[in-house]
Amino acid sequence: MMTDARAGLVGAALMAAAFGAWADEAPSGYLAGVADLPLAPGLTELTDAGTSFDTAQGRIVEAHALGPGSVAAVSRFYVETLPQLGWSPSGALTWRREGEALSLDIRQPRPGQVAVRFSLVPQR
Repeated sequence: MMTDARAGLVGAALMAAAFGAWADEAPSGYLAGVADLPLAPGLTELTDAGTSFDTAQGRIVEAHALGPGSVAAVSRFYVETLPQLGWSPSGALTWRREGEALSLDIRQPRPGQVAVRFSLVPQR
């Protein structure tokens, strides 16, 4: 039979493991160059592949992310999430907000993997 202290430790370990599994399914964070643009669950930003700079017309950001998933699931995430963040759809995988235009290029380089290119430019 387990002592109360040992049972407490086992319970805490199980809760930590359950939380860790849940946390793995949460969004991966946000793009480095666009603080309020979330990464779809499972995606990791390829920070060395992107670029970000300001111009007289506004900021220009190109970012790339990669991870497990499908084009359909990642597209659905952004179609459902971006309007909640103030982005208005302006075409297929394109949005506009506060003088900026965002477009996504979502591809499946191999089965089970998805690659996303984010392009943010001043709206014309």
